[in-house]
Amino acid sequence: MKKFLILISFLISFNATAQLNLKKTFKFATFYTAFNGATSISDVDIYSVNTGQLEQDILETPFDYTFSVGVRKIKRFGYENRANTFYNGTEKSYSDAATLGLVDGFEFLFEVDFQRQFGENYLNQNHFLRYVADNWVAKVEYNENGFVDIKYFESSQRYRQPIGEEHIGDKLSINIGTVQRLSKPYGYDPLNEWVLDNGSLHYTFLALEEMGYSISVQNNEYYDPSGNVVATSPEVWDEVVIPQVLSDYVTKKQNEINRTIEYSAVIGFDYYHFDKDFWLHSWGNLMPYHVDTDNEFSYHKYNNGQWLDYSGGLIFGYRYNRHLGVFLEGKYNKYWNREWHDFSIGLNYVIF
Repeated sequence: MKKFLILISFLISFNATAQLNLKKTFKFATFYTAFNGATSISDVDIYSVNTGQLEQDILETPFDYTFSVGVRKIKRFGYENRANTFYNGTEKSYSDAATLGLVDGFEFLFEVDFQRQFGENYLNQNHFLRYVADNWVAKVEYNENGFVDIKYFESSQRYRQPIGEEHIGDKLSINIGTVQRLSKPYGYDPLNEWVLDNGSLHYTFLALEEMGYSISVQNNEYYDPSGNVVATSPEVWDEVVIPQVLSDYVTKKQNEINRTIEYSAVIGFDYYHFDKDFWLHSWGNLMPYHVDTDNEFSYHKYNNGQWLDYSGGLIFGYRYNRHLGVFLEGKYNKYWNREWHDFSIGLNYVIF
């Protein structure tokens, strides 16, 4: 009976502690969901002539939209103002990509965006868990940007060394550590296997042998794997059908390969300064060395050895006086053979 009471007491204590820690973890976190829409590009009139008769059609593009679901707990930097009463899913902060947050401790972001732009559908995801201590930082993140065709999982563990005396609104530190990235085999081009010695691509043989297409020489007809006629002339076959065949083949072969993992060394820095008239927030990461695991589809195979991957960001603002101010914000990434970036620059002049 005594042991039973001790067990009950322990479970009650553990449950209360877990609830307290969970409450502390999610304190000040915000869960949000939103749907935003807008008119896409205008309809386009398409004209054609069929047996001498003019025909007209209209190319319609459905409206653009973004459906966002997310939860975030990230302390805002001094230059960040939350102008909206509610999160509407359109908020994009460059500082989310920084290695360090404004304060030590645990922060996180989970966001999924279902987006349609100019009639094309994209899925964008940005998730991360970050813990910053006095002399180390650990981060786990997943990024997917359908618009620029990049998708990878990344974890990093770094030793952090503050430089100089940190005081309120002014911090500089460097960090060094390791990074592990899991992604599809960027750099792998399945079409290289079909290039002849003279540099030509044996695309017709590829379509017949790998993709299930067929040709009736007698009828001068080309058939897709379902037996449908897709071309009745070599010109249409070469210029219309083959480009789609090659695209489908590359996608098919890449999807057949398991994700590859890269182990890399990383060095970086973070700097933050803020006052009401001038602020500067900058960070950078460089991966100069990557472990060669002899994986058949490692990026080492397509790059002939080592390469440099890097990322960084800059947020700058300056008020010359009560009327005039300028700003510059942006971030840049180069991983494997992929580059993506965005930026904003401008000035504000207040009349009063």
